[in-house]
Amino acid sequence: MTAAFDGLLVRRLLRIPPSYYVFVVLLLILWIARPHMLNLNVMGIFIRQMVPLGILVLGQLLVMRVKSIDLSGGGVILLINYYISSGLFPSASMTFFVLLALATGLAVGLFNGLMIGKRRASAVIVTLAVSIVLVGIVQFLSSGKPPGDVPSMFADLYNTKLGPVPTPVIFWVVLSLAMSLFLSKSVFGRYVASVGENAQAAHFSGVPVERTVIFAHVLAGLIAAIAALVQTASIAVGSVRVGLDLPILAVAATILGGVVFGRGEGGVWGPVFGVLSFALLFVVMTTFGIDEPGKLVAQGLIILLAAIFYGLRSTKS
Repeated sequence: MTAAFDGLLVRRLLRIPPSYYVFVVLLLILWIARPHMLNLNVMGIFIRQMVPLGILVLGQLLVMRVKSIDLSGGGVILLINYYISSGLFPSASMTFFVLLALATGLAVGLFNGLMIGKRRASAVIVTLAVSIVLVGIVQFLSSGKPPGDVPSMFADLYNTKLGPVPTPVIFWVVLSLAMSLFLSKSVFGRYVASVGENAQAAHFSGVPVERTVIFAHVLAGLIAAIAALVQTASIAVGSVRVGLDLPILAVAATILGGVVFGRGEGGVWGPVFGVLSFALLFVVMTTFGIDEPGKLVAQGLIILLAAIFYGLRSTKS
């Protein structure tokens, strides 16, 4: 009886995404070592810096739920940053830039979706190639030099607060809640779950598998455009390198949060806590004076431990 209970307990613990464990461990380390860092103002600053990644993760978890992947987000972010900071549209309004960004994300997402969902091309190859092309376009247009400054209206909006909480953090939470409700309550959410579990069985059950994959990539493109707007507002200057590391971090946070190519046990909030874990990791590393190479090593180790965790869970299952 005890052995059966212990086995049941272990299985239940293994069902919890690793991101929650990592978050709690890092929070404890910070609480013990630097308790003064655990105040709303300090944490708000660090979490605000992770909002572009957090938004990009929402698109990544969506495509990974249908057994795909999107590595084009870095190129989308870089191109939209160039639009805004290059001076191509000197008198353009905020609305114009937002619509231009969304149109760019829509076009990239639709291309990715058609190539992957309809033509059955490799998601890794297609989305990585798209990102490389977009980076090349920006490098050519800018001659490899940072374009210029971002209009001040972006920074002004980014730096606003609602009470003590930065507005970008609230925006990210609202988007995450909307994605959670969308996937759990909508017909499309049920299609995503069916395709992720077994695409062939879903097809024979009447699920439009091809359209589901295409639409998932279209949404991921739109979400990448939103992430690009927030990222551009956060740095307030043009760049020829901004956002290029975010897609791989988005994949890492998504896997850490319990969404692994068709398996979506972590839902939306598991990957969200994956992003928060990276935010806390940066706080802990900064607190102990660890520089960028050390942070990269720590990120890699966390992802490796997550992979071991899923291997252990599969063995137990």
